[in-house]
Amino acid sequence: MEDKIARLKEIASNRPEMGAVVDGALSSVESCSSLEEVKDARVKLLGKKGSVTALFKSIGQAPPEEKPLIGEAGNLLRTVVEEKLDAKERELRSRETSERMRREALDVTLPGRRPPLGRRHVLSQVTSEITNIFISMGYQVVEGPEAELDYYNFEALNTPPMHPARSLNDTFYIRRADAERDSRDDVLLRTHTSPVQVRQMESRKPPLYVVSPGKAYRRDEIDMTHSAMFSQVEGFAVDKGINMGHLKGTLEVFAKRLFGEDRDVRFRPHFFPFTEPSAEVDVSCFVCQGSGCSLCKGVGWLEILGCGMIDPNVFDYVGIDKEEYTGFAFGMGIERVAMMKYGIDDMRVLYENDVRFLKQF
Repeated sequence: MEDKIARLKEIASNRPEMGAVVDGALSSVESCSSLEEVKDARVKLLGKKGSVTALFKSIGQAPPEEKPLIGEAGNLLRTVVEEKLDAKERELRSRETSERMRREALDVTLPGRRPPLGRRHVLSQVTSEITNIFISMGYQVVEGPEAELDYYNFEALNTPPMHPARSLNDTFYIRRADAERDSRDDVLLRTHTSPVQVRQMESRKPPLYVVSPGKAYRRDEIDMTHSAMFSQVEGFAVDKGINMGHLKGTLEVFAKRLFGEDRDVRFRPHFFPFTEPSAEVDVSCFVCQGSGCSLCKGVGWLEILGCGMIDPNVFDYVGIDKEEYTGFAFGMGIERVAMMKYGIDDMRVLYENDVRFLKQF
């Protein structure tokens, strides 16, 4: 390129007008400090009305002996300007890239940002705590299907055909085999986890010690204490010589391990279709210590679960000799236990996935 510039200046040395064009073109290229200025200079010098292009147009008015030199100078100047503009553009792009890389560079010496860690949901924590207590007492954890047959959900659990729980107002049916009456072939979303009890007793021989956590579904209006979907833990034991004392002892140990050794436990008579006798279990209120408050509605006790001795009719359905074996069963709502354990007054917050609430556990 230096040879071309030297030849240009040699030709223009005795031609002031041509020299001004050459010097002006080279100066315009050197003064470019941005890509936009390079673009403008390319148009100003090499465009249809550019100064380098005008040099070629002057050939027509030049004397014959000058025309070859003007043509040579025009070609040299165009080549030099194009090469200088291309070089200037590469230089400016490289500088711009380097500056951007400098701005966006990652400083590996800076301390990293620790990502927020998730936690197990409070219901998962309580479920694990409950099942681990029973595992420590020799129970096995077993799960079952959430879409269940009427036979396992109701009939084999000694629930009579006209029982309110079997109505369309209380139960989510997926398929009705006979719209006129209840049928063992109906398919529904299980209303409790107790069907696992029937399935286990039907497929295995005693002794059986099982807990089965899982989801259950009922047609409940959603409010502070009710939900159409909720979680339960069903537990049962079948063996020779089991009596009500074993049930009471088991649940007293469970309640004290879950809520604290200072909790009192009481059993109240109740009714469930699949247990006889049946009871509900209360623990003393952990807020007022049994003296009465708004949480326990002034009675000093909080209900935690239902239980009872397995009705002999259930053994008939599953083929277990009711003369040889006895058993007990119990079930509790995990949401209710979580609300009692942590003082939560609205069940709906357990499902809203509000991080401000969940990170407390």
